[in-house]
Amino acid sequence: MTHPAQPKASHYINGEYVEDTSGAEIPVIYPATGEVIATLHAATPAIVDQALDAAKNAQKEWAAMSGTERGRVLRRAADIMRERNHDLSVLETYDTGKPYQETSEVDATSGADALEYFGGLAGSLTGEHIPLAGGDFAYTIREALGVCVGIGAWNYPTQIACWKGAPALACGNTMVFKPSESTPLCALKVAEIMVEAGAPKGVYNVVQGYGEVGAKLVTDPRVAKVSLTGSVPTGKKVYAAAAAEMKHVTMELGGKSPLIIFDDADLENAVSGAILANFYSTGQVCSNGTRVFVQKGIKEAFLARLKERLDAGIKMGDPMDPEVNFGPMVNENQLNIVKKYVALGQEEGARLVTGGGYPEKDGFWVEPVVFADVQDDMTIAREEIFGPVMSVLDFDTEEEVLARANATEFGLAAGVFTADLTRGHRIAAGFEAGTCYINTYNLAPVEAPFGGSKASGVGRENSKLAINHYSEMKMVYVSMNDVEAPF
Repeated sequence: MTHPAQPKASHYINGEYVEDTSGAEIPVIYPATGEVIATLHAATPAIVDQALDAAKNAQKEWAAMSGTERGRVLRRAADIMRERNHDLSVLETYDTGKPYQETSEVDATSGADALEYFGGLAGSLTGEHIPLAGGDFAYTIREALGVCVGIGAWNYPTQIACWKGAPALACGNTMVFKPSESTPLCALKVAEIMVEAGAPKGVYNVVQGYGEVGAKLVTDPRVAKVSLTGSVPTGKKVYAAAAAEMKHVTMELGGKSPLIIFDDADLENAVSGAILANFYSTGQVCSNGTRVFVQKGIKEAFLARLKERLDAGIKMGDPMDPEVNFGPMVNENQLNIVKKYVALGQEEGARLVTGGGYPEKDGFWVEPVVFADVQDDMTIAREEIFGPVMSVLDFDTEEEVLARANATEFGLAAGVFTADLTRGHRIAAGFEAGTCYINTYNLAPVEAPFGGSKASGVGRENSKLAINHYSEMKMVYVSMNDVEAPF
């Protein structure tokens, strides 16, 4: 019997499922058990061609619709996603291993939020009239870029498919989306829902594949824009390849983000913030605050309360059980990366406060790990781990901690917990990061921009700013006077 996660076919192109079994096999492994629950095939060059042709052929018709009409399609898609939240959340759990308790609250729902938000904006996208001397004037026309390529990461497959698709489609572009080969299932449902909501065929397409399929998409002359969510090394390669062809890009990459906790912070809130910043989604979140700087006066109280809450609160088990709140790593490779860093942390002299065990069960499981007495130059404090490993560092003064917090090539996110709001704003102003938090962590509402500075990326996702990354302005100068020339 086929597993309920097995899709009708590997790709979704021009409004229908498409298969080409000559492409390399992509086994879909359920992280909770390690079993293969579906098998897909990577896109062959012919499939990539088909998808890009479909997107190119659909783009002019889609862009010619009014923004209000395009917005209506996105709004309908949002409604359908919310109606099907249960089924989409179960699929997301199969795809990623994240607990249903989590996927039912934040994955398809945040995808729907993006579709609704950009659907609402679509009708308001206009240019402007610019009066000039002597009665002349100029006006601007906001135009779509054309075919956009989205390349997804494996931690939020449904959300990323919508975060990239919604602003692209609102502006009149079409999309070819390549999910991560680790989590290929959810984007197919997003594409299906778009068509059901009234998007013309070819407006949103999904192709599967490994790195070479992504490379083929990024360098194709039919493509105007590339948006990637992924690691910094991958981002640098994709950015360079897109730049060689003068394509527009958005890069949402990783980080080693600081979370600063001052002595005067509310202890429960600070512990909650640190948990959200390190252990939600089993630590597989790009913006995670994995360097937790705790002022010395509160350090032991913080560590004791954190350990208490982890010991009492973590529930591992079947991710489909709504009581379970901590799932496995996405795959064996990612689990092995975590094991390597946990061993390195101990070798380099960090104090293991809790965790670091590997439950003897099928799938890719690890207990959440907390290291204390971490020094800035330790590997676990410098490199992105992308797993449930928290590094706690001590500090004395505000000036010292801000300098240390910023001493990294990354700049995705940063957070501060303090009862002194003047200090909170001062620290936020001093952070070298694109996404900052005061007395909370890791929230990403679609109304606000999300993205990084320094090596953590370029461009912003969500908010009105995303519109500028998926469109460009044409200027038209209108003369109301005779034209003078020198000869």
